[in-house]
Amino acid sequence: MSAPQQALWWLKQGGFALGAEWETAHVICQSAEGDFAHDLVHALAHWIEGDLGNRDYWYARVGAGWRRADTIAAEWEKISARLG
Repeated sequence: MSAPQQALWWLKQGGFALGAEWETAHVICQSAEGDFAHDLVHALAHWIEGDLGNRDYWYARVGAGWRRADTIAAEWEKISARLG
C-alpha cells in the first residue's frame, strides 16, 4: 500500500472526522507535498477538517483536470479508485 493509500485508510478509519487518525493521515500527506497523490489526499484531509480555503489550495495544486465529488465519502471513493 502506497503512502497516499495509507493516508486514505487512516481518514476512513477515523470516520472522516478530526482526531488521531486524521493527524496521522495529514502527516503522511505532508511528507511528499508536490506529488499528485499526496496533494489529492491532502485536499480531502482539509475538506474533512472544514478548512475549505486550504482544501481549495490543495485541489488547485492537483490541477484543473480533477473534478471533485459532491461529498467527502464519494470523494474518498473516487480517490481510492484512482490510486488503486
